[in-house]
Amino acid sequence: MSYKTVLVHVDESEHASERIKLAATVAMAENAHLIGTAMTGASRYLQRAKMLADVGPNFRIHLDLLRQRADRGLEEFEAVAQKVGIPSFEKRLVDDEAGGGVCLQARYCDLVVIGQMDPDEISPIVMPDFPQYVVLHSGRPVLITPYAGRFDNIGSRVLIAWDASMAATRTITNAIPLLKRAQIVEVALFNPDEQLPTSAQGGVPGADIALYLARHGIKVDVTQRSTDAEIGHALLALAAELHCDLIVMGGYGHSRFREILLGGVTRTVLERMTVPVLMSH
Repeated sequence: MSYKTVLVHVDESEHASERIKLAATVAMAENAHLIGTAMTGASRYLQRAKMLADVGPNFRIHLDLLRQRADRGLEEFEAVAQKVGIPSFEKRLVDDEAGGGVCLQARYCDLVVIGQMDPDEISPIVMPDFPQYVVLHSGRPVLITPYAGRFDNIGSRVLIAWDASMAATRTITNAIPLLKRAQIVEVALFNPDEQLPTSAQGGVPGADIALYLARHGIKVDVTQRSTDAEIGHALLALAAELHCDLIVMGGYGHSRFREILLGGVTRTVLERMTVPVLMSH
């Protein structure tokens, strides 16, 4: 198993370059095709209805400005891809809003790379719930980069949050290409007697998932932690304690009329993450 197509969301934000560099690094290591996609914010449904061809001059001027902004982001993407030496890459400018556009293209990719939302940088194109929307609706593993910090390389020291759920299981499977290159992989179970059903633990909590990964050639250590703190905070604290550069965890939540209702751990990590996080729903 490997990533053969990596999709990265591109925009003019201050943090886009770090996201692009990280996506390019992963694509280079996997010998994957890299796609940089920038959205204008104009709905694809208007495009399908051919309404964009009939808009008034004022809206057309605004649409041209949006496309110019997207093009500037793609120029930076191309420069980074060339500097890294990616042998196969392309850039896409898409008339769509960010969440829907990325999720639609993600169907034909192995990994999606996006950024955490910066509360101090408001975008007219990217909605505040963009990361959680992509996690819940893309159907692909999503690598989320924090808005603060530099992350030239990831996956040397990996922390896996394990609770025997379907989301965690799916995420671990999706992370195998990264886990195989890791020096240290730590599987963390928080309050396993309370959080994990007995039937999912096997004889020793964490032993079954460790054996599963070992069959893929991945050596892991299992850590059980008891904590009275909220699990999301405990997970981030453990990642800092172990000097991890990647967290692998399930993404929990559902949508209701576009309102996204997240699980507590997912919400905490998306808001307070300090290292990249790989999530699947």
